[in-house]
Amino acid sequence: MAVGIVFASSLTANFGVAFASALALAIGIAVQNFPEGMAISLPYKAEGLSNMKAFWLGTLSGIVEPIAAVITLLISSIVNVILPYLLAFAAGSMIYVIVGELIPDSQEGENSKLSTVGVIVGFLIMMILDVTLG
Repeated sequence: MAVGIVFASSLTANFGVAFASALALAIGIAVQNFPEGMAISLPYKAEGLSNMKAFWLGTLSGIVEPIAAVITLLISSIVNVILPYLLAFAAGSMIYVIVGELIPDSQEGENSKLSTVGVIVGFLIMMILDVTLG
């Protein structure tokens, strides 16, 4: 949704989002999909599935993102007024997953302090990139 909304915003003069910014977001999310796909594929491989089957299952896990981006882009011209709310919903969904799933799981086991430091460093890097790249 975020990619579709930002591309729609870049096509609409009212929001002042540059096409390059929309493309940068799409590339950033695409790059993030590589480790996500691996996180899905590797357990399948460990369970004995072939390399190709594990690869395709990992790939299919991310196919919803470009489909949702295109659908959001197509309907955005109709619902132009609620684009900021849709973007906020997409961001809220990611925050919910991180707070509700990833952070609690990272606190289990022996390396809980290391995972906490990793979250802090990741957040700082994200903030630095946000401020420096605009």
